[in-house]
This record gives sequence, structure tokens and C-alpha cells, in this order.
Amino acid sequence: MVSPDYETHEVINQVAFRVGASLYASDPVLAALVEGLPRPVVDGLATHGQQWGSAEMADLARLANAVPPVLKTHDASGRRADMVEFHPAYHALMRRSVAAGLQASIWDASGDEASVRAVARAARIYMTAQVEAGHVGAMSVTSASVAALAHAPKLAETWLPMIRSRRYDSRVIPAAQKAGALFAFATTEKQGGSDLRASSTRADASGDGSYRIVGHKWFVSAPMSDALMVLAQTLEGLSFFLVPRFLPDGKRNPIRLTRLKDKLGTRSNAVAEIEFPGTTGFLVGEAGRGVATINETVTLTRVDSALTSAGISRAALAEAVHYARHRKAFGAPLIDQPLMTRVLADMALDVTASAALAFRLAEAVDRSHDDPVEAAFARLMTPVVKYWITKVTPAVVAEAIECTGGNGFVEDNHLARLYRDALAPALADGPGNVLCLDVLRILRRSSDSLEAVLRVIEDGLGQAARSTLNVLRAATAVALADEGSARILVEQLAMTVAAAAMRRRFPAVVADAFLESRLGKPWRSTYGMLDARFDARAFVDYICPRG
Repeated sequence: MVSPDYETHEVINQVAFRVGASLYASDPVLAALVEGLPRPVVDGLATHGQQWGSAEMADLARLANAVPPVLKTHDASGRRADMVEFHPAYHALMRRSVAAGLQASIWDASGDEASVRAVARAARIYMTAQVEAGHVGAMSVTSASVAALAHAPKLAETWLPMIRSRRYDSRVIPAAQKAGALFAFATTEKQGGSDLRASSTRADASGDGSYRIVGHKWFVSAPMSDALMVLAQTLEGLSFFLVPRFLPDGKRNPIRLTRLKDKLGTRSNAVAEIEFPGTTGFLVGEAGRGVATINETVTLTRVDSALTSAGISRAALAEAVHYARHRKAFGAPLIDQPLMTRVLADMALDVTASAALAFRLAEAVDRSHDDPVEAAFARLMTPVVKYWITKVTPAVVAEAIECTGGNGFVEDNHLARLYRDALAPALADGPGNVLCLDVLRILRRSSDSLEAVLRVIEDGLGQAARSTLNVLRAATAVALADEGSARILVEQLAMTVAAAAMRRRFPAVVADAFLESRLGKPWRSTYGMLDARFDARAFVDYICPRG
């Protein structure tokens, strides 16, 4: 028989959710990575971390994912609508991210961030993704699109002021009437996927400077954006176009949304299949040079994918450590039990390496305009960094779920969404094999990029780098002769540069532990393999201090 006072039974040894912690103040890794930025910039990052770490933002993120977007192909009168409706929480997230400049701040050439724009924005992306990664994609693509607009000065003159606006405007009206604008990419097709040159969408010159586009696109993220950046075939070959939602005369441009993808993760953001039934577009760059026109945009979105993944892994680790500190088992807190401590410390090394690697890449982006060595470093390391971080992150989140047991496996917990979302960045702008092929393509073109990377490694690791540099040169030669071994080279480059970046910013023992456990021993596939001579608890407490 159930006791009459059963409902008042006290719940014990259950851990409250981790909310209300500043994502900046609680993260010494991030603080170390932005050390040296102008004080006003750092103060702004602290404010961003306080806002995005709040319970309010956590709730907005939950709602935006719990109530996914809905496609409205027609209105009540039967007219084409081609609309996607979002929960108000999604718009709230977008409004805050646009206000923070995630969609364009790297293109602002003045103010305190002028010389550190990529790193400062990287910190905001990194913190924002810890809370809600889905809407970050719209920010990333809009920012990257500006690089393509540099190839079309007249279009840039019209659109750039609206992109750089810090006001989010979700109204479906002509862009000239809006307070701000966002862009999306429409590049992949059913038959092509990552093979962009297999695109079948056609664009025919109309005689008035515009093109008539007929075809389809298979994955279009943020389809309600004010303009789509589209690849289509012309007489000259694959070309790049700006396709506005509204034409200059104010009429709707026919862009048909056929259905929304029922995605595994990043559910807050819509991804649509679309058709162009004779849609108007405007050429960006030279006809037949579409792939070359989008090269820099791909680089920028890959940097953002790495930062998003690094943020997701940081959030997962913080959840696992929080749980382990407050949950007791077998008479002691989980954090005090050697196996758990060793697992968390091992995870913390990958999380720190991911952040160090992503921020070193952002630093190279900032410097690349004036420093050819940094430009060469960024050219080779962008696919390398994106490859490694997006591969590591799902493993970190999966281990974090295991650390929290069944509580981490239910949808009420943030970790379930983090795991789903962690799989998305690896698919954007080239999965692992495409990234490796890009690395080989860069290496075949010139040895400058490899030498720039080796110089960074030597500067970071000092004398310890000598044998490592020889190993990397040998691995490069093998990969160039045997394409199938490219992943080995890419992983070695990623982890070695990560160790060099960690040595610059963190206690040497952290980089040493990472280097020894990842590159000094045979390959391993699980966490918790740290040597006992390293102080695992000290690593955990340093990387995730008690709040």
C-alpha cells in the first residue's frame, strides 16, 4: 500500500540542471585564448557570456528546438506562400545574435575589434553554440556571403549595409524596406552532394543583366533568408548567383519551397528542398568561375563549423563535470572516483585542444591580410581544423552522456540536443573525405602552406618539435603518394598544431599530456586512458573550475 505522504517524499542525489553560469567567467580556457585583446572587447565578451549563460537563453533554446519550423506552401486562398513559420523563441535567438554581430562583425573595419575581428567573433560564436547551435548556421552563412559579394561591387553596395545592420528583421517584405538582411546558400543538389560541379540547375542570360534560373536545390538552410547564393550552369560553366526573395520592382521572386527536411539535429533551423521555376538571379563574379567565387565563403563557414563544434564539446564537458561534482555513488561524489576523474580529464584535454585549435585558426584569419605566412597557415589548416574538431566533438558529447547516466539520455537534458547537434557541423561544406582531398590539393599546389604550419609547430613546441616535424613531412609524402592515407596526415597535423597552440596559452603540462596521450602512444578510441603520473583532478578543476 502506498504511504499517504508519498507525494511529499524528498528527492535526493539528483543534480539540478546547470543554468545561470556565465559562459565567459566560468571558462578559463576561453579567457586564456582571448587574453591580450583590447579591454573593451574582453568586457563585451564577458557581457555576451553572461547573457547567453542565463536561464532565459537556455529556455529560448529549448523552445526553439521543441517546436520546429513549419512549412506553409500556400495561404488560405490557395496562393503560393512558400513560407516557413518559426517559434518566437527562434526569432528571439536570432535577434540577440544579430545584435551581437555574429552575421557580419568580421566585416566591420573600425572600433576596438578592428585588428582582432575574427578572434572576437570566434569567442561569441563559441559561447553562443554552447546554448543553441541551430540558428548559428544562418549567422555563419550570412557572414561568409560577404566574401562572395566582393566579386560583385554593385550588388555589395546594395546589400552590405543591410547585412552589417545589427537589427534582425524577419518580415517577408522587399529588402529595401527592411532594417537588416540575411543570406543563405543554395548549392547542393540531389545528384551531386559535395560534387558541386555535378549541378544541373541552369541559368540563362535574360538580356537585361539578370539570369533566368531553372532547377532545384536539395539542402537549403535558413530558406527564409532575404537572398540565396546559388550555383547554376551557364554557357561558360558553373557560375554563382545572388537570388533575392523579392525583385527590384517589389514583386516576389518565384522560389518554391517543396518540403522541409526532418533533421536529426539543429531542429530550430529550417532546411528546405527548393525549386527554381524560372527564378531571377544576378551574376556574382565571372561566369564559369562559380567554384572559385565561393572559395573564401567555404573557408569562412568551415572556420565557423569548427568553432560551433568546439563550443558544443565545451558545453557537454561542463555538463558532465557539473553532474560528477554533485552526484554521489558508492559513498562518494563521482568526481572523486579515480575512473571518473580520469575520463573527465581526458575529455577536457580534447575540449581544450579543440578550442585552442579553432582560436589559432581565427587568429590566422585576422593576420592573413598582412602576413603571407599566416595566410598560408590558414589555407592548409582550415580543412584540417574543421575535420578534427567535428570528428572529436560527437565522441566528447557521447562520453558526457555516459557520465550522467540515464539522466543525460532524456530530452529534458541539454546533452541529448547537444549530441544531435554535434553531428551537423561535420556535414556542412564538405565531410571528412572532402576535407582530406582539399588538404592534398593544397599540398600539391605548393609547399608554402606546409612550411607555414611546421613553423607554427616549431614556435609552439620548441626543441620537442624536431622529430615531430620529420614525422609530418614523411606523412605528407606518404599521403601525396597514397590518397587513402590522407586521414592519418590530417589527424597528425591537427593534433600537433593543437598541442603547439595549447603550449602558447596554457600550462605546459596540459599540452604535454595531450601530446603524449594522442601522438606519443598507439591509437586509442575511448576516454580515460591518461597516464597516472598526470594529475587528472587538477586538469578537470583547471579547465572547468567549480562555480
